[in-house]
Amino acid sequence: MPAIDYLRISLIDRCNFRCQYCMPEGADLAYALQQDWLTRAELRHLLRDVFIPLGFTRFRLTGGEPLLRPDIVEIVQDITALPATQDLAITTNAFLLAKRAQALWDAGLRRINISLDSLDPDTFGKIIGRPSVALWHQVWAGIQTAHQIGFSPLKLNVVVIPGVNDGEVLDLAALTRDRDWHVRFIEFMPIGNGDLFASQGWVASEILRQQIRDRWGLEAGSVRGNGPADVFKIPGAQGTVGFISQMSECFCDRCNRMRLSADGWLRPCLLNETGQINLRALLRDDVPMEALRDRVSELVFAKPEINFKMRESGTTGAYSRTMSQIGG
Repeated sequence: MPAIDYLRISLIDRCNFRCQYCMPEGADLAYALQQDWLTRAELRHLLRDVFIPLGFTRFRLTGGEPLLRPDIVEIVQDITALPATQDLAITTNAFLLAKRAQALWDAGLRRINISLDSLDPDTFGKIIGRPSVALWHQVWAGIQTAHQIGFSPLKLNVVVIPGVNDGEVLDLAALTRDRDWHVRFIEFMPIGNGDLFASQGWVASEILRQQIRDRWGLEAGSVRGNGPADVFKIPGAQGTVGFISQMSECFCDRCNRMRLSADGWLRPCLLNETGQINLRALLRDDVPMEALRDRVSELVFAKPEINFKMRESGTTGAYSRTMSQIGG
């Protein structure tokens, strides 16, 4: 089991898109009230006095859509200013990125993951639940701005949905040939979207990998990051292609992360809430930092036994949150 040193921090559970796989039609979206979000000061306090002393040095800001958080730039400044921070990244849909990229760079951010599920504006609109060609162009402008400023590695995340965007795999992979971009194909997961998943199913990464291999060939690749992707490159390409195969290959034994929700719940696993801790409530009840560290340390220690496989075996209870409420 790797060292648990990576914390994914959801800053907000709201999003300005409504992607099929993340916030499906008819989902019960009970958003946290703003007063229940961890504040900037509380986040800084937790990182400095609880997580970093326990060995956490790598952080990712997620949502919902984290760029909707009004104090996102200040939060980035806080985290990059911590001497123990070895890595900070953000995952965004890039809708607001063209406007905020320079301020984020100036605050110390260097790595960005961007969701881009289609190169076709019409398909993109269907996936995000907002049929507008202009939205695709705004996202593309955000990607271009981040590239021009110098964010690196710049990763594009693609959730592959059968019958929707699986015909674009080669076009998306081709983006890496003459750009230092890193496209990552993610297997579609049944999280809060059971009806859609049942009707569409999922495409195994090996099938996608073979398509690219047949077209151009593939060789071993590498890219900086903390995720579970298997990374390759098209021969001669500037960037890489990665495959995140959580449906066809369980990688719980490689997981080095914990998850902190926007409203302060610390969870050990994307699909398992066993042992979760409400850090916001403990903070606001003035529980001593030493006691908080002890609680978090116990959950970190228990993490190897708390994983996705427990969900598959029925060991845990019903799971009702959508991907936007989890933090991606």
